[in-house]
Amino acid sequence: MNVHLNSLMEKEVSRKEFLGMLGLAVASIFGFGTLIKLLTGRSLESKSTLTSYGGSVYGGGSEAR
Repeated sequence: MNVHLNSLMEKEVSRKEFLGMLGLAVASIFGFGTLIKLLTGRSLESKSTLTSYGGSVYGGGSEAR
């Protein structure tokens, strides 16, 4: 493993290749789904109101009364 890491660190890359690898690493860390949701502007909390406690008729919402 150490030999593989050393060979990667000694490899010369252009700025474009480096930024591409950096972008792929960031996308892998945060997940591609989350990145796409952030880029498209969709709310990440829209589902949480529907599935939260009291968010449906069975949870005691105003529709049950």
